[in-house]
Formats: sequence, structure tokens, C-alpha cells
Amino acid sequence: MIVRSTVRRSAYYDSVTLMQAQQGLRALPGITEAGVVMGTQANLDLLRQAGLEPDGLHASADDLVVAVEGDTEAHVEAALASLETLLARRPGAAGSPDAEYRPRTVSTAVRLLPEANLALVSVPGRFAAGVARDALAAGLHVMVFSDNVPVEDEVQVKQLGRAQGRFVMGPDCGTALIGGVALGFANRVRRGPIGMVAASGTGLQEVATIIHRYGGGISHAIGTGGRDLAGAVDGATMHRGLAALGRDPATAVVVLVSKPPDAEVAARLLAQAGGIGKPVVVAFVGGRPEAAAGATLYPAGTLEDAALLALRLAGGAPRDPGDAGRRWRAEAARRAGAAIARLAPPQRYLRGLFSGGTLCAEAVALLQDRLHPLYSSVPVGAAERHEGVGPSRAHTVLDLGDDLFTVGRLHPMLDMTLRIQRLGQEAADAEVAVLLLDLVLGEGVHPDPAGALAPAITAACGSAAAAGRHLAVVASVCGTDEDPQHRARQVEALEAAGVFVEDSNARAALLAGMIAARDPDAAFPPAAELPARESRTDPRPIHEGDHSEAVDANAAEDALLAGPTRVVNVGLAIFAESLRDQAVPVIDVDWCPPAEGDREMMDLLERLR
Repeated sequence: MIVRSTVRRSAYYDSVTLMQAQQGLRALPGITEAGVVMGTQANLDLLRQAGLEPDGLHASADDLVVAVEGDTEAHVEAALASLETLLARRPGAAGSPDAEYRPRTVSTAVRLLPEANLALVSVPGRFAAGVARDALAAGLHVMVFSDNVPVEDEVQVKQLGRAQGRFVMGPDCGTALIGGVALGFANRVRRGPIGMVAASGTGLQEVATIIHRYGGGISHAIGTGGRDLAGAVDGATMHRGLAALGRDPATAVVVLVSKPPDAEVAARLLAQAGGIGKPVVVAFVGGRPEAAAGATLYPAGTLEDAALLALRLAGGAPRDPGDAGRRWRAEAARRAGAAIARLAPPQRYLRGLFSGGTLCAEAVALLQDRLHPLYSSVPVGAAERHEGVGPSRAHTVLDLGDDLFTVGRLHPMLDMTLRIQRLGQEAADAEVAVLLLDLVLGEGVHPDPAGALAPAITAACGSAAAAGRHLAVVASVCGTDEDPQHRARQVEALEAAGVFVEDSNARAALLAGMIAARDPDAAFPPAAELPARESRTDPRPIHEGDHSEAVDANAAEDALLAGPTRVVNVGLAIFAESLRDQAVPVIDVDWCPPAEGDREMMDLLERLR
């Protein structure tokens, strides 16, 4: 085999464009492997592991590296020569049929779209804070999708946003719904009286989509980023989001979603939540629900419970949750019993492969008292920490969207390659009884995740059967039938592959736990009940922190929620495509790393500014 590579200096492309170009190269005649990556050390290590990095290759994090392996010199050279065409396939790329002018800076974009009120930032993490500051200087609210942003930059940018009366959602904010507009990895759900503030993208999605499927709707869902409730950040965005929803006339009930927050931050947040004059459902996934109880606070043990509580507080969810819970338990026991009867004696372990961090944490929280020992890259309660990239042991539940797995790779909601590989590895373990998966639908994610996973599931189950084993597979599908992937079709594809599909992540985790424990009569937590002390007091505004803050300091936040939303997109082109599909005015910035990515020069420019 022949390997050739090339380096393009200071040639930035977003990760989706690189993935599409890489897939295009792999499909060419005679090509056995290809890599199209930015030249970070992690990416170069991946090329080396794949046998694609020739000796003597030198690249910086802002250089484009292309490596191709093929059967002949002619095929390899033809593949490298096709790169320009493959890179130009992305919408709006220079030379593509739909190319249009793309400004190079946020300030120019705002001049072209003067009604813009929000910047959606998805550039590499080390540049994200600088772009966020540019957006705030241009008068925009900011949603920072980027991860790997230093916490000190997050604190600084959120302080700047507060001073200017602008929301800063993120960093690592994967999802938001503002005035019916789905931002980032968000789902298409109907409008309604339930508002959300969430330090979790998939937690927000799970609650919002369950509310939608039971006939309710979302006024706004404000993402904060996963570190917002850590002590250093002090709940900066969640406080402001909660206050804004307290003022918002379209919001009657508020849901807070987070992994367990810092105790002092949580205490201040709950004190504020108890005073906004609206019922507030609190879902601290993996935390103690009773700690969030109060006169108008309603603790939820699971994300599904949070959705149903919010629906009932808003006057919806007419079904009797107790009766529905009993029916589900009977069906789950039947499914578990059928699967257990087919297991071989050595089969006793559960392996969870998640794309959503909070969905993974919720599964661990529900299983940690039932399965021992339990390891996870998102340890909760009695679960022990798993290093992530190493082999699974005993019961293991992994978040494949964690930074441990996404260095040099696309998020598993976009690219199924890593999950398919890991699924095959877990299925080959003779002691594995059940696989637990999540599928997350919505804007900006894989167009057909079930279509990508179903063949791998069928192959894994077939290999197990050939070895005399039955492999149970349990999954949940987070999404709606209005999403581009259409939830019902995704469920149908999984069920055709023999998967037990449950209506929520919590139910899927509990069913998988029953199978792994070989106990179809396992005890379950009770469904959330609406306390008799339900409050429907008239909404009244509240401002977090300094209560002397002038009322007009909230005007820009209130205006964003009042809409309409108009966006400056900086980073992933798929987000601009998604917004156009929703008929949202958007302008896409042709962003490149400043100072060609030179850290010292960037620091100097920042000081001069």
C-alpha cells in the first residue's frame, strides 16, 4: 500500500466539512483509508495510529492535513488532486453552486444583517472566547456551542455579558430553543407555556421532546453550558435565564435541568426559583430530589418525571401517572423475562454506549444501586470512574460524547463510527448480556442514526447468536416526529433490528438493568406525583444578584425572547443550514483563526484591543 500526505498551512475548515471530505476520499477507487484533519497533536496521533502519518510530517493546529492510503500511486495522486472539489461541496463554499458572500468578521456580518440579535459560535475552543467577545461588542447575545474553552474565559465572557445585559449561553451549550427557533442540536417542538433553563443539552432535549409528545409545548429553553453551576461560574447564565423566564408572559411553568450542581450555587438558585411567582420543576440528574422541594418547587427524580410534572402544572398530561406506570412495569417485566430466558449462563453484564452526557448520567444514577460493580466515564453515586478509552469491565456505561472520545473526532451525534466500533467490541464479550443505547434526533445531528446503527446491531446480535449467545439491546429515541429524522421511523428501524425501544431514557435504563440483574421484578422508583400544595400564583419579576439593578438592564434579554430571532453563525455551516430550513434570517461568517492561530500574536492583538 502507498501512503501520501499534504499540509495546507493556515487553512481552516470546520469539522463537518472535514468529515464529508474524508468520506469522499475513502469512496474513491483504490483508496483504502484517508484522513482529513486539522493538525492538532491529537489528530496527528490518530493518523499515526491508523498508519497514515509518514515520517517527517510537521503541522500546527491551524494547518489542514490530508493523508491517503491506496493500492497504486495513480489512485493516491488522483485522490489528493480531488481534495479541492470535495472541500467545495459544502454549502456556500467558494466555487460551489450556491456560493454567496460570507463576511470574515462578526462586525461586518452585523452590518449586513442589522436586525441580528444572536451569535451562534462553534469554532475550536481556544478561539471561542475571542469570537464571543466580538459578538458581545457588536451588541449580540451569544450561544457558544464550542467545548474545551478554559473556565477562566467562560467566567470573563459571562461577566461581560451580564454587564451588557446579554445572554451568554455556553461554552459547551449544545442546545437552545428561543422563540420556537431550534439552535444547535435542538429538536422541533411546538410552542407552549413551559420554559426551561438547562445546563445540559440532551437533558433539555429529553424533557422538551417528552413534553411535546404528550401534547405540551415549550416557550423558550435557555442553555447554559455544562459548567454553569460549578462554583467558579456560579450559575451566571442559569440565574439570568430563570429571571428572564420569570418575567416572560409566555411562560407559566419553569423547568431547571442540570447534573448535580455545586451545593452553594444550588442553594442560591433554589432561593431565587422559589421567588419568581411561578411553579418551578427541578431536575438535578443524579442528585437528591428532596433537596429541591419548596413551596413552589417540585423536585423530579428523572427527566421524564420533570416533563410530566411540568405538563400537569401547566394543566396538561391528563393521564393518571400511577396507572400508566403500572402498565409499563408489567410490559417491562414481560420484555425482561423473555430476554433473560435466552441468556447463556456467563452473560451477566450491561454495557451502555451513550451520545448524551446527561442521558448517560441519568442511566448511571438509576442503575448504581442495582448493578455492582458499575463503572462510568460519568460516575454518579456508588458508580466508580472508568477512564473512558480503555476496555469495559463488569457493568460499564460510557458517554462517547465526552472530551475523552471527541478529541480529533466529531461528536457521536454527528458521526456514528466510534459507537459502531465500540458496539462490536462490547458484543464480542461473552459476558455481556445487554447493550443500552440512546439515539438523539434533531437539528444538526446525523440524518439517520437508526439507519446507521441498525446494521451494526444486527451484525453484533448475529455474531453473538453464532457463538451460542443471545444479546439483548435496549434503546431510547430522544426526538419528535417533526424532527428531520422523524422519530417514528427511527423507532421502527431499531425495532426491525430486534431492539427494545422505550419511550424515555429512564425507562430504557431500568429495563436494561432488569435484564442484566436477571430480575424482571426489580423495584422501581415511583412516578413523580403532583403535591397537593400546587401553587398557581401570579407571576412576578425577580432579578438575581444585585436587586438594585435597573429594570432596563433586562430589556435586551426580554427582547430576545420576544423575538424574532436573527442569527450570525460563526463556525459549523450545518447550523446555518438548519436555521435557513426553519426560515430564520442568518448570515454565515467565513471564519478563520486570527493571527494564523499563533498564540503569542493572538495575545498581543488582544492586549492592543
